[in-house]
Amino acid sequence: MASVAGRAATSTRDAFPPLPRAVVQSFYRRMRAVAPAAVGAIERDRAADVERAFADTACGRLARSLDDAGLRALGMWTHHWCMRFYDDDTRVGRRLVREIAVRPGLGWTADEVRWMLRESVSAGPAAAERFTLPRAAAAQLPPEERPFAELPPGHRPEDAPSISDRPAGATPPVGPAEGQPGEPAEGPPTEPTAAIADVLALVPRQRRAG
Repeated sequence: MASVAGRAATSTRDAFPPLPRAVVQSFYRRMRAVAPAAVGAIERDRAADVERAFADTACGRLARSLDDAGLRALGMWTHHWCMRFYDDDTRVGRRLVREIAVRPGLGWTADEVRWMLRESVSAGPAAAERFTLPRAAAAQLPPEERPFAELPPGHRPEDAPSISDRPAGATPPVGPAEGQPGEPAEGPPTEPTAAIADVLALVPRQRRAG
């Protein structure tokens, strides 16, 4: 089974203005802080009744425990996971992304939106709801700070077709990540927080065996 492999990432990597290294490293630090709790919450909700109200889910309880900066980091981490493993069962993650997307006044920055757009565009149109969070976050920015115009035609949210949910699959196996040219060398945390945690490695998406 293939993840969102390098089939799209290579062709779209140069479509974005580069982000300052220090800015991206700050994103890594914040996402590493929420990743272990996010892994646990997503896995618990995967095994539970999917019809429960969001407030009663593990993800809902996690979201309530975080301040605005923590919610942004949680949204970015979950968005990345959904974009990388769109061909697996990401329903719980996408629900969490949608819930964060409707939260007003989280203080999103233009660079956070740019970072998420890189994930969305690299995933390609097969990833369901790939622009949900960056579009919602950008709407909270002043119009002149919204970065969509920086993307070339064909890579903008308005170009994306409506994508229905893909069939659910198994929990994605995640192996060691390889470095990505142009990305900071610092990698993800190595705590044993289950397979999903390794998705924080912001690397070219590799084909997975299985």
